[in-house]
Amino acid sequence: MIQRILVTGGAGFLGSHLCERLVSDGHDVICLDNFFTSQKTNVVHLLDKPNFELIRHDITLPIHLEVDQIYNMACPAAPGHYQFNPIKTIKTSVMGSINMLGIAKRCGARILQASTSEVYGDPEQHPQTESYRGSVNPIGIRACYDEGKRVAETLFMDYHRSNNVDVRIVRIFNTYGPRMHPFDGRVVANFIRQALAGDDITIFGDGSQTRSFCYRDDLVEVIIRMMNCDGFIGPVNIGNPHEFTIRQLAEKTIELTGSSSKLIEAPLPADDPTRRRPDIALAKEKLDWEPKIELEQGLKHTIDWFKTINLGDYRPPTPNFS
Repeated sequence: MIQRILVTGGAGFLGSHLCERLVSDGHDVICLDNFFTSQKTNVVHLLDKPNFELIRHDITLPIHLEVDQIYNMACPAAPGHYQFNPIKTIKTSVMGSINMLGIAKRCGARILQASTSEVYGDPEQHPQTESYRGSVNPIGIRACYDEGKRVAETLFMDYHRSNNVDVRIVRIFNTYGPRMHPFDGRVVANFIRQALAGDDITIFGDGSQTRSFCYRDDLVEVIIRMMNCDGFIGPVNIGNPHEFTIRQLAEKTIELTGSSSKLIEAPLPADDPTRRRPDIALAKEKLDWEPKIELEQGLKHTIDWFKTINLGDYRPPTPNFS
């Protein structure tokens, strides 16, 4: 069945790939984005499609649309971006969620919240299951994102319980792939950019902290499965359960780029999680999903894309957004 689908943050890294997939599947797609950190070039190839519409709008402000489904993807998701304007970040998670949930309530639409592994903070449980309540510093420099997403989950569940809004919640772990913002501060983007330029690769701490890296195609697939899964609202972890140290990632990036870059160490940022890996047993059970693309294969695709872009085309966040 063809759906009228709203994707907030639809010109961002994951949002643009989601829009692309939904348009390809024949749905009528409205992409909503304020271009605080995203790029119009991510969706320019969709502008001539009759079932795609782009609206420049900030979800912290009300908007009236008639839709069947809402993917709420809007929010700066990388430390370099969400810490640039922390008040804007938490407004997007809280006020933006209220506005989108209002549309869902009025239209009877199903709405999916793109939550994050950051709701677990610097975890004391490893790997993290959905029942783990997290260890978050509510007054730290990452709290604008971590606590904003936690409040968004609260809002989604309260709208579901109080108003019977049809909600879905996914907790996204580290994701990478083409269309990542090269200056967003994420480790994959940093390492590839530095390696291709032959610059020293900066490792924060000693590089022993771990992450799990999921390729964008795997994430888009499971997000769509979750939206269209009846009888299961989540939250559900989505990500790759294979764990790598930051040093291993840096060494693999140097190998795949053929770079002469050297590794240098810098102080670990405040509240940076030391270990991060999802338990995806629930996603396997409920959504019949697990990632298929291995890190080396995904890194090759991402490196190839980085080679095609002009870094000068990627602007930093706009200072006057508040």
